[in-house]
Amino acid sequence: MDNLREVKLNYIFGPVPSRRLGFSLGVDIVPFKTCTLDCVYCQLGRTIRKTVKRGGFVAPKDILHELSYVLDQRQSIDYITFSGSGEPTLNSNIGEIIKTVKGITDTPVAVITNGTLLYQKGVRNALRNADLVIPSLDAVTQEVFERINRPHGSLEVDRIIDGLKSFSREFNGEIWLEIMFVKGQNDHLDEVEKIKTMVSEIDPKKIQLNTVVRPPAESSAEGLSVEELQAIETILGEKYSVIEEFQKKEQDTNETDIKSAILNLVRRRSVTLPDISSSLGIHMNEAIKYLNDLQKQKIIKIIVHDGQDYYMQMDEFQEGSH
Repeated sequence: MDNLREVKLNYIFGPVPSRRLGFSLGVDIVPFKTCTLDCVYCQLGRTIRKTVKRGGFVAPKDILHELSYVLDQRQSIDYITFSGSGEPTLNSNIGEIIKTVKGITDTPVAVITNGTLLYQKGVRNALRNADLVIPSLDAVTQEVFERINRPHGSLEVDRIIDGLKSFSREFNGEIWLEIMFVKGQNDHLDEVEKIKTMVSEIDPKKIQLNTVVRPPAESSAEGLSVEELQAIETILGEKYSVIEEFQKKEQDTNETDIKSAILNLVRRRSVTLPDISSSLGIHMNEAIKYLNDLQKQKIIKIIVHDGQDYYMQMDEFQEGSH
């Protein structure tokens, strides 16, 4: 384990288990919660920096240095996935990074994006070397789009849909479109029928239906039941499928389960943030939310050892101090 800590990982997380992508090695190339949208259902909380302006943010060489290091560990990795804590296409170097990644590994590259910038030819070109792109489209009318996704003021859903259509025509890899349903927002029949029409014109390889499962940015954002989502699936047709992660949500970890799992980890030994992320299959920024809660409750604490933060159970220190 000491050898694994020689390179501090700031941009790479995982590999984490994903029901869609197997073991996915995450690549986070934008600052925390820098996004074109501020979705009511986002599990990472409110957007801190809402923008459509692309920037470098991270030096490609730093990402590639970390990635090469992790790949040298020869872990089981099914996809290298650009996702993380913001909108990855906001990074103006994403095309260069993907191209370089493809040059050093045969592991397929996936990009999880909200698709809002695909109307820009430069963004579409930047993703052309990826193997799989998973954009989202939660609404096809501007009113519903603004209500659910709370976009940057310059974004129009019609232009976003045109961008998705153009990308579908130009891209040689696979496109899996994800639609997130929020109760009372985009689940009414009229919007569902409009989504069906637009998606048929985009013509992705797969269409995956999802709903709110993890704690959302807004407590008012409620998920659909399994039955409600399956009813929408029936309306939309056979090409649509309820995302497996949601179908198995009863077996998924909810907030209480995640906190319990974290406590089980820190009860056994001191652990780092990457340890928790990898062990529980959640993004590091999601783990931070639960860790902050546990710290406020004085259940766990942080100690710094050799420049590394370790999470430990508070009781151990209290017992040790008596």
